[in-house]
Amino acid sequence: MELAFVNPSSATLFAPTKALPSLFKHSSIRVFNVRCISNSTAGAAAGVLERPWKTSDARLVLEDGSVWKAKSFGATGTQVGEVVFNTSLTGYQEILTDPSYAGQFVLMTNPHIGNTGVNFDDEESMQCFLAGLVIRSLSISTSNWRCTKTLGDYLTERNIMGIYDVDTRAITRRLRQDGSLIGVLSTEEVKSDEELLEMSRSWDIVGVDLISDVSCTKPYEWVDRTSPNWDFNNEGRGEVFHKVVAYDFGIKHNILRRLASYGCKITVVPSNWPASETLKMNPDGVLFSNGPGDPSAVPYAVETVKNIVGKAPVFGICMGHQLLGQALGGKTFKMKFGHHGGNHPVRNIRANRVEISAQNHNYAVDPASLPQGVEVTHVNLNDGSCAGLAFPALKVMSLQYHPEASPGPHDSDSVFGEFIVLMKQCKQQA
Repeated sequence: MELAFVNPSSATLFAPTKALPSLFKHSSIRVFNVRCISNSTAGAAAGVLERPWKTSDARLVLEDGSVWKAKSFGATGTQVGEVVFNTSLTGYQEILTDPSYAGQFVLMTNPHIGNTGVNFDDEESMQCFLAGLVIRSLSISTSNWRCTKTLGDYLTERNIMGIYDVDTRAITRRLRQDGSLIGVLSTEEVKSDEELLEMSRSWDIVGVDLISDVSCTKPYEWVDRTSPNWDFNNEGRGEVFHKVVAYDFGIKHNILRRLASYGCKITVVPSNWPASETLKMNPDGVLFSNGPGDPSAVPYAVETVKNIVGKAPVFGICMGHQLLGQALGGKTFKMKFGHHGGNHPVRNIRANRVEISAQNHNYAVDPASLPQGVEVTHVNLNDGSCAGLAFPALKVMSLQYHPEASPGPHDSDSVFGEFIVLMKQCKQQA
């Protein structure tokens, strides 16, 4: 096929080559011949013809029977998990490496993901624990001075499945209406929709101990502090005032960094570490960390908390908050779709102020079930759920959300200072 591209000063004309003679009469016209050759016939015959764009090669099948076609990136295969949505605008790498997402597919409501790539500094743990990542648009390029690789390459190396070009807004609306749903991600064409639907309906996350799979296996010392380039509280830097034992139920690195930055010497212990061994270490305080899943599925952890409460100042975050609620005699319940994001407003009742918080949990403490003496210190302003507790008589404090909040917001970082004050007061009273 031949075409002539004719470009006069005032117009552009495209014409077949056989119309050229009539155009040559105009001396001001420049003519360019372009010959296009198609290899489609030869390519098709050889069986190697491919479209120049990626086509749908993955499916997300939800337990309600809906099937969502998408394009895959990262690992391939078939994976089952609970689908939750996260409303954060940034921080997808921190989300990927947050152990609290074990067993879950994280759907990002922000449509454009991957534009900053990934880097080692932003990881919250040494591996990815989530079941998969669901996004609307995968960035075709990265632009960040700290970027070391693309999101797709990162997920492939970590054996984590991802899909894109799926209507995340429609799925989010469904989750808000029906609650969190079990789903199956698959790139395997041999599996039918019916098979994947059966997988989603035969799997459950409720009552499963997910903490054991994300916790460390032996104690270790943590010394790393928040980098001076990112720190916003220099109090205590360079000095160590308090000895803290941190229970690893799926702990995030930045919780440990913030404690270290406030002057704590930290020993991290496994989730099944006996309370008696912790008390032998004579800590100034004990941290019960965040972690994945149902707090009712880990009665051994509740028992550990019971045996420590009242014998040392304690601070619970997220899962640690829920375990404290049960240890104090309260009950926990599964929320409709949980809280996942970096923009949740919380009322700090004691300080009489509103803090924007980062949250990630599917369970909450029922404040009506708590015994007398336990004080609700924080309330989520979106739904009125309990977001913080204190029991001054037993030196207990806790938050349902993440005060370390990397990449942010940092409104609640001062709670680490409150834990320091609690430990100081107990030392003075000893």
